[in-house]
Amino acid sequence: MIEFTTGEALLLAAGALGIGIIMLIRGGNWTIDAAVFVAKKYGISPMIIGFTIVAFGTSLPELLVSINANIKGSPSISLGNVIGSNIANILLVIGVTSIIATLHTIPRDVIKDMIVMLISTIVLTFLMLYGYIDRIVGGIMILSLIGYVFWQYKMALSGKIEIEEIEDDLGFNNLKSALFFLFCGMGFIAFGSEFLVRGAQISATIIGVPEAVIALSIIAIGTSLPELSTCIIAALKRQSSIIIGNIIGSNVFNILMIVGATALTKSIPFDKIDAQLINLDIWVMSAISFLFAAIILIYKKITPTIGIIFCTIYLAYMILIFFLYMNPTEVIK
Repeated sequence: MIEFTTGEALLLAAGALGIGIIMLIRGGNWTIDAAVFVAKKYGISPMIIGFTIVAFGTSLPELLVSINANIKGSPSISLGNVIGSNIANILLVIGVTSIIATLHTIPRDVIKDMIVMLISTIVLTFLMLYGYIDRIVGGIMILSLIGYVFWQYKMALSGKIEIEEIEDDLGFNNLKSALFFLFCGMGFIAFGSEFLVRGAQISATIIGVPEAVIALSIIAIGTSLPELSTCIIAALKRQSSIIIGNIIGSNVFNILMIVGATALTKSIPFDKIDAQLINLDIWVMSAISFLFAAIILIYKKITPTIGIIFCTIYLAYMILIFFLYMNPTEVIK
C-alpha cells in the first residue's frame, strides 16, 4: 500500500477540492441552461423544472449518503444529513445566492409548493418525536412525492400555471442535446460534490477536526453544494424561479424521497439516533423553514440584507454545533 506524508495527503485533498469545485461549476451551468431549455420546449414553468428535475439532480448526493449510512448502521448520519442539508439549503444557499442578486417571486406561484414543504417538515418532526420510521411509512412518503409531482405536471400541461418568459440563446440545437447536457450536468454535480466532500473530510481529519463536527458540518454542507453551485449560476443568469423552486423542491425531496427511500431500504431505528437531532436540530430546521416561507409569501423577495442575516445565522448554528460536540456535558438532554 502506498503511504503518503502529511503534506502529500493535504496536496491530494486540495486537488480533490479543486476538481470538485470545477465539476460543480460546469455541472451547474449545464443543468441550469438545459433545464430552462426543456422548460421552454415543453411549455413548463421554470419553477416546476426547478422543483422537480433540478431538485432531484441536486439531491442525489444526500440520497446516496443517507441510504449508505443507514445500511451501515448509522441512522444519525442519515437523518442528520437531511436535517443539516435542509438548514444549509435555506440559510447558506439562499443566503449566498440572494447576496449576489435579489430573489423575486410571486407568492401565488410558490404557495402550493411551500405548503408541501412545510407539511413535509411537520411530518418529519412528528415522526422523529414518535420515534420510528419503518418501510411502510417510507413507501407512503415516496408515493406522496410521486403523486404531487405528477399533479404539478398535469397542472402545467393544462395551462393553470403561468409560464415565464425564457431567454432564447441557451446554446442547444434540439431537445436531445439539452437532455444529454442536463444528465451530464447532474452527473458532474453528483461526482463533483463527492470529490469536494472527500477532499474536505481528509483535510479536516489531517488538521485534527473531530469526526462528529465533520459529519454535521462538512457532509451537510458538502451535500448542499450542488444546490449552492446551481443556484449561484442561476442567480448570475437572473433565474429566480429556478432558485426558489430548486430549494423548495430539494427540501421536499430530502424529506419525502431521501428519508422515504432510506426507510424503505432499512427501517430507521431511533434508539441509535443522537438525542440532539430530536431535541435541537429538527426544531432549528422547522423554525428556519417557516421563516423562509413567511419571507417569501409576505415580503415576496429576499434581498442581500436578508441574505447576510441568513449566512450569519448559519455561521452561529455551526459554532453552536461545534461547541456542543466539544463540550458533551452541555449537549441538550
